[in-house]
Amino acid sequence: MIYKEFKGLQLSQLGFGAMRLPVIGGDDAKINVPETVRMVDYAMERGINYYDTAWGYHGEHSEEVMGEALRKYPRDSYYYATKFPGYDLANIPKVKEIFEAQLQRSGLEYFDFYMLHNVCELNVNQYMDPQYGIMEYLLKQKEAGRIRHLGFSCHGELPVLEQFLPVYGRDMEFCQLQLNYLDWEFQHGREKVEVLNEYGIPVWVMEPLRGGKLAKLEPEQEKTLKELRPEEPVLAWAFRFLQSLPEVKVILSGMSDFEQLRENIDLFEEDRPLNEAEMEAVMSIAGEMADTRSVPCTACHYCIDHCPVGLDIPRLIELYNEHILTTKAGLFGFIAPMALGAVPPEKQPSACLGCGSCEKVCPQQIGISGVMEDFVRVLEME
Repeated sequence: MIYKEFKGLQLSQLGFGAMRLPVIGGDDAKINVPETVRMVDYAMERGINYYDTAWGYHGEHSEEVMGEALRKYPRDSYYYATKFPGYDLANIPKVKEIFEAQLQRSGLEYFDFYMLHNVCELNVNQYMDPQYGIMEYLLKQKEAGRIRHLGFSCHGELPVLEQFLPVYGRDMEFCQLQLNYLDWEFQHGREKVEVLNEYGIPVWVMEPLRGGKLAKLEPEQEKTLKELRPEEPVLAWAFRFLQSLPEVKVILSGMSDFEQLRENIDLFEEDRPLNEAEMEAVMSIAGEMADTRSVPCTACHYCIDHCPVGLDIPRLIELYNEHILTTKAGLFGFIAPMALGAVPPEKQPSACLGCGSCEKVCPQQIGISGVMEDFVRVLEME
């Protein structure tokens, strides 16, 4: 197992994500506890020492099951991470109540790593609002030793980080990002990492395989990678890309069966970062994947000046591209609906008049009104 140093700790670079545990009968709220315990035992045996869960995972049962699976081991032999669920605005005033319940659920006296869960467009203002006392309370828990390391996860766009970090960056020890070679450019992963670097905040990675999308590519894309590394399975390239980023300390993988766990652990027996030619290859593949499903907006902003209702059309198209790419891969798209939750009704895609004024000045000749109409349609289908 590869280990990365963080503040004197040696963290397994492969972290055990507890959002996709094995379940019974396809019911996400019914965790297969014996199988999960078997997987945790094997993970501990093979050197994984970082375990990530959250309040809402598996119908609010993940924290309890993971605590049960780990409690038989010496407390200093593993690191338990969980999160305050501010992604649901109803939870914002309940930081003390929820934190105490999380300790009780897990059966632990402290959390090694604790995060503000998914700082994003929808909740960044509430997380930062002093009336709720969220940071004040969590910093007190850290001072009392009930939180050893405090950080945050983020699915929001770059402006969210630029709003949050000047206020709380000094208190954040790590940031958990959706990061992979597709999202390095597509979701501005590169820029997000650069901003975090300015604050000296290392990166924890979620969705390294983009929900499994990077585990299987088109035949020609797989052929390209096989010619460079014949011995590597396709999914390994996603992990090798992340091993090439010095900012990355922990790479979380939500493994839902024993074979996935075994395969991923085997890949992390060796650190094999990509060379320049290999990096160019995965970036080219990422570009192909994004281009084949994306509306080719260049964000020139000509359209905004001609929109009678003042829609931020480039931003809406960016969210549309994200949503279409995710749903066409058979995954649940939540980033776009989440971001739109912070947009007033008069600025939503549904506010488009279909007048075509924007299309007359679009250098890319995009049928913008049709994109807005389709965006509304796909959102209503979910």
